[in-house]
Amino acid sequence: MAMAEEILRIEDLHVSVEGTPILNGMDLVINRGEVHVIMGRNGAGKSTLASVVMGHPAYEITQGSIYFKGQNLDELSVFERARAGIFLSFQYPAVIPGVQVGTFLKKSVQSVRDEPLKGRAFRKELNTAMGALEMQKGVLSRYVNDGFSGGEKKRLEILQMLLLQPQLALLDETDSGLDIDALRIVAKGINQVAPTAGCLIITHYQRLLDHVHPDFVHVMIDGTIVRSGGPELAHKLEDQGYDWLETSPEGTA
Repeated sequence: MAMAEEILRIEDLHVSVEGTPILNGMDLVINRGEVHVIMGRNGAGKSTLASVVMGHPAYEITQGSIYFKGQNLDELSVFERARAGIFLSFQYPAVIPGVQVGTFLKKSVQSVRDEPLKGRAFRKELNTAMGALEMQKGVLSRYVNDGFSGGEKKRLEILQMLLLQPQLALLDETDSGLDIDALRIVAKGINQVAPTAGCLIITHYQRLLDHVHPDFVHVMIDGTIVRSGGPELAHKLEDQGYDWLETSPEGTA
């Protein structure tokens, strides 16, 4: 049996913002083909973790390390991380007035792949991805996220992911604000990428996990993982909340 290929390794990670500690000793390993889910209350540090892995300059690593495919991410800028194969789906995607979606997608893919795109081949790739996400071609002439509904914004994030074909996908509350149909479509896109990448999904709700089946579920409290398990852990959190973990981190209560 072949050994699993390690995509992301986080060791004893401590992170602060303007001197305020946010992450307090994070450890996590994600292998290719694995789907990991992080759940926790607001303020637990979930979105901070995703931003730090992507290289957001507002966050200071005060202790510990992050490795992507064996390389210390301290050595890579945000752009270099994207080109290396790290993708972040934003909780609140930015609006870019004046920039058409079609142009944005083509330029993004071209920059990350670092090679010229052949028009016909890219159009075919784009049409296939949009078809999978049930997106109309008219969206390509609209400005990026300008006037988009919440579901349209999240679907565009997943379209970018399908085109960029990342090796590590960080999905920060991609399911928030989605109706049942949009949730199903977004999950379809995640499932398309998951077998060949490492996926880290940040969510508050178990409902996404009816469509995307995680290998591991982790619970964050006060900037660290206090409990890990399988999909059943997400169901328990949905039923019981987080209080039982605060009184007994090992879940013996």
